[in-house]
Amino acid sequence: MGMGFGGVALADMLAGDLGAAQTATPARVGGLPDLPHFAPKAKRVIFLFMSGGPSQFESFDYKPVLLKQQGNEFPESLRKGKKLPGMSGAQSQFTLVGSPFEFKQHGQSGAWVSSKFPHMAGVVDDVCFIKSMTSEAVNHDPALTFMQTGAQLPGRPSMGAWLSYGLGSDNAELPSFIVLISRRGVDQPLSYRLWDSGFLPTHHSGVQFRTGKDAVLFLSEPAGISRNATRRMLDALKELHAEKVRLTEDPAIQARIEQYEMAFRMQASVPEVTDISHEPEHVFKLYGEDSKKPGSFAANCILARRMAERGVKFIQLYHPGWDHHGGLCNPDAYPTSSREVDQASAALITDLKDRGLLDETLVIWGGEFGRTSYSQGNLSKKDGMPSYGRDHHRQCFTYWMAGGGIKGGMSYGESDELGYNVALNPVSVNDFHATVLNQLGIRHDRFTYRFQGRDFRLTDVAGNVIRDIIA
Repeated sequence: MGMGFGGVALADMLAGDLGAAQTATPARVGGLPDLPHFAPKAKRVIFLFMSGGPSQFESFDYKPVLLKQQGNEFPESLRKGKKLPGMSGAQSQFTLVGSPFEFKQHGQSGAWVSSKFPHMAGVVDDVCFIKSMTSEAVNHDPALTFMQTGAQLPGRPSMGAWLSYGLGSDNAELPSFIVLISRRGVDQPLSYRLWDSGFLPTHHSGVQFRTGKDAVLFLSEPAGISRNATRRMLDALKELHAEKVRLTEDPAIQARIEQYEMAFRMQASVPEVTDISHEPEHVFKLYGEDSKKPGSFAANCILARRMAERGVKFIQLYHPGWDHHGGLCNPDAYPTSSREVDQASAALITDLKDRGLLDETLVIWGGEFGRTSYSQGNLSKKDGMPSYGRDHHRQCFTYWMAGGGIKGGMSYGESDELGYNVALNPVSVNDFHATVLNQLGIRHDRFTYRFQGRDFRLTDVAGNVIRDIIA
């Protein structure tokens, strides 16, 4: 038995409520018997998360008034005597600054898009821009945790874990919740608890697929150990575990059995799904030159499409490096971040659409919050370009959604003329989560888990579905 454990050592980090299933099947495996509550419009989610808080003013929320008033002091009327949130409260001046990047209207919808997102400009008629997102958290860690779990404090299940628990898996060979992180040289660690299962059974946690020979650590068979030997070891171990379950009725033991079985199946399925070398050349051209670089956002988008094809329920991509407090226009700052995600994000929409998968796949793009309309620090010039940064901003920022029963070619909500507060149709994090669940056929107010005497849910005690953006 000891000789075979190398092939299943990842047990505590595997996802998928898979019961006794041994092979892939088109039928759902696991999940709650009363879910979905109604016919879903989406079968899966791909969440492109821009970690650090991308500026809405340099991407999709066009504010020409900021350019006209550039250099002016942020109006006291908007502050209403309150200290400005974020990290710039100690500043003596708060200078308004507009985006130096050109904006143009695109598509039949006439959506305004920055010149830093030329490829996204080509798919705006498939996209719904939400320009009135709000959050309760203004620092990275609680804001990241809030967006992923619906609570600012750690310990709650992530959105992917909730969906794995409620809806089970459409493919017994792969976890229902997979995490991919772009390989970038930025100092912005992402904690495992962002994709943890919290108080849900541990096998609903997200499984991080890494760059390199082994996408999942310790998954490969140890040298000299055959697959048949591992299978015999697992069968013997299952008998021992079954006896333990009979004596103690401990659900954690059953979860362990399921994790071991998933690990065994993944030994065959993971190498296949992560090998993009056989993708045709036109696919790499569609996603851009970075798509052949392992660990790049573009390569991870191809992986996400391959996982979507194979029925993975929730695919989370993290692209860190959007925390632009200073030098936002420097070539290695915002322009680099936008270039790394623009073509691949648009390509993912196009690729899914061409394969008939976009209608049943909800694609989401956004970060933990947005940025301020005023400069953090002094506004100056460098090489003929304005030199400035933007602070964290929770009152108003932009997301976009595509596919999965969401209307394309529209914008929902508005920020005020300076982009500081929501002017029309605010969307809270709870509203966002409620809408995602709705597209998967789940009533968020009826999807609960009892823990320590309380019924918990992803949307806590709030949340309204954004009906106006649903097709």
